[in-house]
Amino acid sequence: MDQKQKRKFLIGYLLAEQNARAEIPDDEYSQKSLLRALFNVRKPQKAGEDFLRVQDEYLSEELRLKGITDIADLSPIQPDIYLWQGDITTLCCDGIVNAANSQMLGCFCPNHGCIDNAIHTFAGVELRQACADIMKSQGHDEPTGEAKITHAYNLPCKYILHTVGPIVYGKLAEKHERLLESCYRSCLALADKNGLESLAFCCISTGEFHFPNERAAEIAVRSVQNYKRETGSKIKVIFNVFKEQDHEIYARLLGANE
Repeated sequence: MDQKQKRKFLIGYLLAEQNARAEIPDDEYSQKSLLRALFNVRKPQKAGEDFLRVQDEYLSEELRLKGITDIADLSPIQPDIYLWQGDITTLCCDGIVNAANSQMLGCFCPNHGCIDNAIHTFAGVELRQACADIMKSQGHDEPTGEAKITHAYNLPCKYILHTVGPIVYGKLAEKHERLLESCYRSCLALADKNGLESLAFCCISTGEFHFPNERAAEIAVRSVQNYKRETGSKIKVIFNVFKEQDHEIYARLLGANE
């Protein structure tokens, strides 16, 4: 099957799974939007072997077409610290950090633009099931500032570290800053515990969670630098940004333009 045939197979399977009827559009963009939406709204549950095989083949090719960036091809700005602007789902390193919500099951909003949605979409449906298993065993929502680790499934990285950042309503408070720092330290400690040699951080709590970008970046850089100094960790850290605004902030904080 080519990519179009695989899309139609996956869409048909997911519609049948929901006992839903819908006409599959002919154009590529509409097909991709529909497939992503169906991935997004699917509840955590087992999937058939045929579905998983086609899904894995399809997602691997989609990611290849988007282009994979390997940490080996990046240059550090500071010892073991990198800055990279791009799509974190295309980054090949040991681990990437997902800005999760407290239910930690991924974003259920069809085609939403958040990083949680993108990571769950391109990792595949097994990721949501893995997160659901963790949450069932845990028995309560994920606390803000802590972290969990899963395999990355179809992403080019090996692992995903899921952390829940603070949500800022109104004025930024000291507790928000403490919790954001905890996200970074929890992820770094968990990565070191699991033997990861490299970890890419997204801009945790900015965007949907309303943490001011400048202050968030300051806390991110300080937290990583302090952790590495205090623990002697040799982990390589990538600050991954998507927006030009964040790239300018991190470049300035890290002295990239000096």
